[in-house]
Amino acid sequence: MDINLPDVLAEIQAQFARYEQALTHNDVAVLDELFWDSPHTLRYGATENLYGYEAIRAFRAARPGQGLEREVLRTAITTYGRDFATANIEFRRAGSPRIGRQSQTWMRTPAGWRVVAAHVSLMA
Repeated sequence: MDINLPDVLAEIQAQFARYEQALTHNDVAVLDELFWDSPHTLRYGATENLYGYEAIRAFRAARPGQGLEREVLRTAITTYGRDFATANIEFRRAGSPRIGRQSQTWMRTPAGWRVVAAHVSLMA
């Protein structure tokens, strides 16, 4: 298996940057686009467990759009072959001493790269 093929890594880095931009600016349309539209998609958040694309979409639509900015402290992106990748970050929100962690599993689909699983947590 080929790890971090340069062209594939560049694709995921671009999609992850697009996701981060959409998240911090509450661009719900882009966030919805970047998650796989499937009942198999899941997102474990800091306060919620969401199963299926529709639950994730509904959460995003209802979430307040303020206070989403964050500082990314560390990023680890790895691609496995041409169609699978993981993206993990550590982050901190302004005014908070807590470190957050975000993990995403990305899969290449006929529509492009999509998040198929995500997890967000905060350290004590």
